[in-house]
Amino acid sequence: MLLCAALVVGLDQATKALVVDSIERGERREVLTFLDLVYVLNEGVAFGFLGGSSRVVVLAVTVAALALVIGWFASNRARPHAWLAVGLLAGGALGNLIDRLARDGVVDFIDFPAWPSFNVADIAITLGALTLALIALTASEPERPKPASTPHDAG
Repeated sequence: MLLCAALVVGLDQATKALVVDSIERGERREVLTFLDLVYVLNEGVAFGFLGGSSRVVVLAVTVAALALVIGWFASNRARPHAWLAVGLLAGGALGNLIDRLARDGVVDFIDFPAWPSFNVADIAITLGALTLALIALTASEPERPKPASTPHDAG
């Protein structure tokens, strides 16, 4: 889980550094007809939600979500692929938290038409949430021990 989270943070921060160093804020560069690179500073949380809120509110929501994910992992470590879901979620949350603390907003740079701009951390958070949902949906109930038979049951 920690390795997955570290990989996400590293990739996220590296791609954001490339964007900040090579694109002016507000600039748009077409990569494909359906994909642009931009440099946007998102002051809210996911897709700009809570934008305009105080920095304390946004940080509190981020830290609370991260604590919930880590708490869930602590009590569900045995579930298959739980490490992947939590690694993706934690890595994405930490990547965006680093931006919030360093820049007072999150660098978003991937832009598809009719969709808010996003970044690698957002992709990891989305994939982590989907993985977590699949784990929850496919998890079987733990088997309950069968009661021991008694002599009266044979009759």
